[in-house]
Amino acid sequence: MMTASPSIPTTLPLASPIEPFSPEPLRWVAEDGRPVRDLPARYTPELLRELHREMVRAREFDRKLVTLLRQGRTTFYAQSSGMEATQVGLARSIRVGHDWVWPYYRDHTLALAMGVPMIDLISQCLGTNSDLCKGRQMPHHFGSASKNFVSISSSIASQVPPAAGNAMAQKYLGTDEITLCTFGDGATSEGDWHAGLNMAGAAKAPALFVCENNQWAISTNLAAQTASPNIHIKAKAYGMPGFYVDGNDIIAVMEVCGYAAEWVRAGNGPALVECLTYRVGSHSNADADAEKNYRTRDEVNSWLARDPIARVEGLLAHLGHPVDAEERADLISAVHRAVDADVLKAEATGQPDWRIMFEDVYADTPPHLREQAAFVRAEMEGQK
Repeated sequence: MMTASPSIPTTLPLASPIEPFSPEPLRWVAEDGRPVRDLPARYTPELLRELHREMVRAREFDRKLVTLLRQGRTTFYAQSSGMEATQVGLARSIRVGHDWVWPYYRDHTLALAMGVPMIDLISQCLGTNSDLCKGRQMPHHFGSASKNFVSISSSIASQVPPAAGNAMAQKYLGTDEITLCTFGDGATSEGDWHAGLNMAGAAKAPALFVCENNQWAISTNLAAQTASPNIHIKAKAYGMPGFYVDGNDIIAVMEVCGYAAEWVRAGNGPALVECLTYRVGSHSNADADAEKNYRTRDEVNSWLARDPIARVEGLLAHLGHPVDAEERADLISAVHRAVDADVLKAEATGQPDWRIMFEDVYADTPPHLREQAAFVRAEMEGQK
């Protein structure tokens, strides 16, 4: 005999409740910077400027890393330009170093905003001796043990089931930690995504699933992936609330994701947030001409007009604290100098020795690896 499924909450029991399953993305600030809701008192000009600095730093870091890629100093990079409000806002919505993050491969802005040092990301992209992975991981696939930021994987949605398991472990251990799991819209077409959300929902695990919906899964747009009108509505299938937020409005991201994170932390089970944003750049360096191949310049221009950094600047101007051209230029110049300095520091540590291929895995190296190491040693000595 079938039992009725539990109802999904429509009003969540926290202060200033935010309604799930809104038909349109929730927004606090219009595209021109005008507030469309009362701003909470914590959004002082000082905090807004701090958020602005973090977003500009991420944007310029993106540009500098693309330059390194074009110079042949790294071999892979995936831009996040246009998505800064979503990722910086997410970093401000969790307890950094306490909660656990299972990211997707475009989350370097999230990592920077969580306090991961730029040189750690640069070293990993360059594969130098200062790279914690010693060049043994694909470029732009970093992690941070101190921030509980799990190493990135390129396999789409592969982080979702283990993130659900991580959250189940947190519930079992009785901690007040939560698990943040991020992914792009393309991940929601993978079986792993549905399996992970289903298990987390069934177990009422403390997981916050966040879709950074940037409209394109490489060359496949959202309409070609799903018949659903949006992503967050899929939460209904797994017994959890789904929230829809303007991902280019950093205040909206912080309010909605912060609310959802604390609702999850309170023991109510998982939640899904869809942040509607846009990938302005290419999918990766393997997708260099997106406008020519699958999307139009008009589409890109329409999203450039919704730039999340310009929106914060518009809000500051509306509040009487504008960011002038000189301040913006100084900020950009400072980021470029910092990246250049960290690149030189990373490269000065040199390239990892070939012997690391056989280290850090086994306490006692097995015979077949000893044979391979001896073969490589002979090859290297023969080249001298």
